[in-house]
Amino acid sequence: MTSEDTLWRPTAEQVEASNLTRYLRWLESKRNLRFAGYSELWRWSVTDLEAFWGSIADFFDVRFRTPPERVIADRVMPGASWFPGARLNYSEHALAREGDAPALICRGERGNRREFSRDDLRREVAAARAGLRQLGIGAGDRVAAYLPNDAEAVIAFLATASLGAIWSSCPPEFGVESVLDRFRQIEPKVLIGVDRYDYNGRAYDRSNDLARIISSLPTLSAAVVVRAASGTDASPRRLSWQELTAESAELVFDPMPFDHPLWILYSSGTTGLPKAIVQGHGGILVEHLKQLALHTDLGAEDRFSWYTTTGWMMWNYLVSGLLLGTTVVLYDGSPGWPDLNALYRLADEEAVTCFGVSAPFLMACRAAGLEPGRQFDFEALRAVGSTGAPLPAEGFDWVVEHVKSDVWLGSLSGGTDVCTGFVGPSPLQPVRRGRVQCRSLGARVEAFDEDGHAVTGQVGELVLTEPLPSMPLFFWNDDSGERYRNSYFDHWPGVWRHGDWIEIDEDGSSVIYGRSDSTLNRGGVRMGTSEFYRAAAELAEVEDCVIVDTGSLDREGKLWLFVVLAEGVALDAALAGRIRRHLRTRLSPRHGPDEIRAIPEIPTTLSGKKLEVPIKRILAGEPVETAVNVGTLKNPESIAALVAAL
Repeated sequence: MTSEDTLWRPTAEQVEASNLTRYLRWLESKRNLRFAGYSELWRWSVTDLEAFWGSIADFFDVRFRTPPERVIADRVMPGASWFPGARLNYSEHALAREGDAPALICRGERGNRREFSRDDLRREVAAARAGLRQLGIGAGDRVAAYLPNDAEAVIAFLATASLGAIWSSCPPEFGVESVLDRFRQIEPKVLIGVDRYDYNGRAYDRSNDLARIISSLPTLSAAVVVRAASGTDASPRRLSWQELTAESAELVFDPMPFDHPLWILYSSGTTGLPKAIVQGHGGILVEHLKQLALHTDLGAEDRFSWYTTTGWMMWNYLVSGLLLGTTVVLYDGSPGWPDLNALYRLADEEAVTCFGVSAPFLMACRAAGLEPGRQFDFEALRAVGSTGAPLPAEGFDWVVEHVKSDVWLGSLSGGTDVCTGFVGPSPLQPVRRGRVQCRSLGARVEAFDEDGHAVTGQVGELVLTEPLPSMPLFFWNDDSGERYRNSYFDHWPGVWRHGDWIEIDEDGSSVIYGRSDSTLNRGGVRMGTSEFYRAAAELAEVEDCVIVDTGSLDREGKLWLFVVLAEGVALDAALAGRIRRHLRTRLSPRHGPDEIRAIPEIPTTLSGKKLEVPIKRILAGEPVETAVNVGTLKNPESIAALVAAL
């Protein structure tokens, strides 16, 4: 490490006041364990799993209604059994604190603002819980949400979890088929949705789409419309949010087994229907307590905001700030309206202490020449979080130079699969340009070479060689577990292979070089290519296509669509417009292609796989001869035709 690449070091006062220092002292006084530094602590945390995760439960005073028989019954992957016999409830921990301190602040792009104290939030959740019970919701039932990032989503989620029911959500900008691809799999009993939403200065009417979603889910017994004026007598039963929450009630939490499902998240759908990933009450609870308190250093005096939608795991991660008594600040709207300073304005006005966004957003601000540090005071701001894609070194420089010079820039990388970061920030270590500070406690992250050997200082496959409590319990409708095993454990048995490239330095810091898949991430709405191809297949004029998002490779980021057209069809402005409109309606307003090119044939491998990643490299300026091995292609001439169409 050189001093030139170090952008931030914690002061002695910051180290002393950190939750991680408090935890180290607790280990010394309560467990007689002493560690010389973070590396030693991390090594112990991934070696003695029982002692480490047991200490997390004790340090954070996890409220076990029934105590566990032990911490881990079996540490194999897949199949590790955590805290067997224990019973608890996630919502009980999120709503443990009472009083007038703000728990939730909700802002919209039109300037609307709502604030809920801890007591307010408890009352709202109790009322929503009572309403859901009247609709017949109990443990194991699925409650699906078609909601923006606003208060009702948080309230409905906590009410659902308090009953032991299972939560799942999509943002209202998702097209109908994208929503149904997710919700049909889990057969929800109740749907909570909106019939309109605001984005980029416009109001979008979703009443027809909401009606189609409701009518296409035959398992629904009721639908709750959040922004409707009143309920109707249509079948299934429909009622307004006001009707659902009309009666005050006592706040009760039903204790659930540690591995009882809490929520269902979804993969991006790159290789078929999105995987319905089930995570549990206890696993998420102990993981998020550890990650948010010890790594992000959140506490009851903090205000925590992360720009997200309800369709991204960062929404779930953000809401877990409530576990620590942190004030959670939500934003519903476009990050670029009325200008790119919208989120910085929010952070300044709401005195946000930890402000999280995506790496592409930070790079877009840099490309636009923004200098928010000149416009806003950011007196409260102590940390900026970045995730969603690797943040390059120049992105680190921009934050320090143009947001706040002494801010702690915490880069985080993990995944929906575990709803946390494998690697992330540390309040005790320096921040180096372009690097993630550390491997997270309890996460035995290694870089494997092609022979399955751990390597240091060179790029390898990101793997976990020990289990984490927040790993999926299972995939929905995967009774044999085959799809789950094939997703992570097909390459090295007993080792979780995540699909990212990582380089780990001697000091434990790392660089993530991105995924090998082709997830499309447009303005916070993440979608897999297979979903895109299913939508494009509905167009009679399009016989085949390949979609590539260059957003992680250049400052502007474009969505390129290459199409093979039906015989006799030519690509003109009218057809291009029709294609864009169809895809925006079918998928989301943010997934209309920026560029459409007609080509005679889609480049594929011998096995028929489309060359999304090599095409992305070509679009980034890499020579064809290094971007793709033409000898491995089923149709080598197709690459030259594609390049000619650029």
